[in-house]
Amino acid sequence: MAHLIESRTLLAIHSILIFYRTFFPPKTNSMRSIFLVAFILCTYLAPAQLTAIKCGKLIDGKNDQVLLNKAILVEGNMIKDIIEQSAIPRNATVIDLNNKTVLPGLIDCHTHVLLQGDITAEDYNEQLLKESIPYRTLRASVACKIALMNGFTTIRDLETEGAMYADVDLKKAINNNVIPGPRMFVSTRAINTTGHYPIGNSEFSWELHMPKGIQEITGPVEALRAVREQISYGADWIKIYADRGYYRLPDSSYRSRPNFTKEEIDAIADETIRSGKFLAAHAVTRDGIIYALNAGARTIEHGFGMDEECMDLMIKKNAFWCPTATVLDHVAEGRAQAGNSINAQMLRSIPQVFKKALQKGVKIAFGTDAGGFDWQKVPQAREFSFYVQWGMTPMQAIKSATTVGAALLNKTGALGEISKGAMADIIAIDGDPLQDIKFLEKVSFVMKDGKVVSE
Repeated sequence: MAHLIESRTLLAIHSILIFYRTFFPPKTNSMRSIFLVAFILCTYLAPAQLTAIKCGKLIDGKNDQVLLNKAILVEGNMIKDIIEQSAIPRNATVIDLNNKTVLPGLIDCHTHVLLQGDITAEDYNEQLLKESIPYRTLRASVACKIALMNGFTTIRDLETEGAMYADVDLKKAINNNVIPGPRMFVSTRAINTTGHYPIGNSEFSWELHMPKGIQEITGPVEALRAVREQISYGADWIKIYADRGYYRLPDSSYRSRPNFTKEEIDAIADETIRSGKFLAAHAVTRDGIIYALNAGARTIEHGFGMDEECMDLMIKKNAFWCPTATVLDHVAEGRAQAGNSINAQMLRSIPQVFKKALQKGVKIAFGTDAGGFDWQKVPQAREFSFYVQWGMTPMQAIKSATTVGAALLNKTGALGEISKGAMADIIAIDGDPLQDIKFLEKVSFVMKDGKVVSE
């Protein structure tokens, strides 16, 4: 940091000297010196711009109580303080949201910006076979903007579905202000075992080398190589597909086929954790959930068919569950019409699964699987309604997309809360989400990193 300040100072002084040589004659040395000192003092000692956001109602993501008559002081891209409105400094620029409910920027912990809906296999194949990766990335840039305008200032994007490392490019473009979008945590390609993920080899001529939605591995050596390769290209998370082939037994429990050998999944998890990254596991039934958790998975994605043993192990392992209820609801009917009824069966049983997990104390983090449904047709915030219908209070549902999501990302204190020292990610809505959670489906104000992007 000191080196950065020193470099900036030298650059500034050099620029100032050029300015004075150009505009001041040599005989005005004393005036030049006075002006130079004044200029440097103004540049380096002037306070950063202060913004005060007046809040009608403030839900800070941490407290269960709504705060009234508060103002958020924003300096740069950080929250400087939470104060009474009567104490707003005179030099602050004021944003008046007194007629709105103000919340932290929301976190969606399961998205796919490089997908635009895939109810059927044909929907999926259409994108991988007929759309180039550059074209899909252009479409993904629109999805990124939609997410941000929806109030989701942070997303964890859980694989590119055949678009290689395009999520890293999108993250860079957002960070460099090339395109608007949320803060992204990316997992690049995801990992599965050979032959166990679309596009299936048997669906097409064996002479064709079909594109895959994931990186295929066979054996622990290839598993280790895949983790290292994905991290080298910029993966923040590693994602695996732990199970497949879901079915229901006569006792109404769900089962599936695990994808990895113990040696393979252990190699992936060990290298992920050793590299300082986290492991996300697509796992729907106990056959994927239990061995993914025992290997070291931090999050279970979907988990529609989990049982109480899975829930207890999640609590023991301090893991998180992303239910992705919106995508299950969205695809169930269409897939049943196409001949696969398992999603429709799980949609009928998941309310009880959710209630039991909530009762036991499983950490439930907001995750929609957006991209599995069309970004432009279904609001991400619809997920909240399922959580409330299935037993959460509206405040618990909000916390699932704020402080719980931040904890999942290991960003507690920085994201998902309106508090001193947190990132200035702030949204506002016109109604009270504690009275009707659906108000979150229409966000009227968005600030990300201290910059207003929608009002």
